[in-house]
Amino acid sequence: MQVNPALNEVTNEPEGWDEIIQPHTNLLDLPLKEVWRYRDLLLLLVRRDFVANYKQTILGPIWFFLQPVLTTLTFTLIFGRIAKLSTDGLPMLLFYMAGITLWNYFSECITRTSTVFKDNETVFGKVYFPRLVMPISIIISNLVKLSIQFTLFLAFWAFYLITTTAVRPNIMVLLTPVLIVIMGGLGLGFGMIISALTTKYRDLSFLLTFGVQLLMYATPVIYPLSSISGKYKWLIMANPMSAVIETFRHAFLGTGSFSWGALAYSGGFMLIIMALGTIIFNKVEKSFMDTV
Repeated sequence: MQVNPALNEVTNEPEGWDEIIQPHTNLLDLPLKEVWRYRDLLLLLVRRDFVANYKQTILGPIWFFLQPVLTTLTFTLIFGRIAKLSTDGLPMLLFYMAGITLWNYFSECITRTSTVFKDNETVFGKVYFPRLVMPISIIISNLVKLSIQFTLFLAFWAFYLITTTAVRPNIMVLLTPVLIVIMGGLGLGFGMIISALTTKYRDLSFLLTFGVQLLMYATPVIYPLSSISGKYKWLIMANPMSAVIETFRHAFLGTGSFSWGALAYSGGFMLIIMALGTIIFNKVEKSFMDTV
């Protein structure tokens, strides 16, 4: 409604607003169109995350390569040489690097997404933009890191593929994008849930790192699923990341178990966690400034 000052009349013509900000009333509302409109901000945040982590380091992005290599060497020494855990006849370096490459992506997604509200409370209190941009930018920036570490894995994989007969890849390598989507979705869903809860219960942020480390031992990262007895195998397979890592090893290395049912379970679990994370995230987004 507008007032015409010349005629002193009230008109019902709508004002030409460029942006109308309204609260989201539907808890399942996923503002993807709005996120797409802020894609420039999304790309800027991805670049910031990629640059800021190593801006003041001596080695810079070389850490992307050093971290999985050093972790793989440590696992090879402790779990391969000393503990003598089975690797299903695969070269130890390649076996452990396959699990570490995927696990690093999942753990980084869930750990960094879980502090979105706490880390950005000053920005959220002053500037409007779709809050979902923040966690999505973390998933994408970690995807850049994954692509670098995956390239390193492919270099080792190609070497062993040429020099040994233990590596037997198959057509299931085409499922790699599906595995990445499942990992990213699980990290995003769990991260949004924990981030929403930490606005009120800060203790969760201290427990998260410890919990993620424990979860790794409940996932076939340092051991093959074939080494687990039937009594406890179901418990390991209840972890949605187990099927992802086993499928990846089966596809690229030729060992490990593969089941469409297990992979479908992981995908369905991811969709449920994403829906639950969206509900909780959208609910807390409306009032988190009153609790942080």
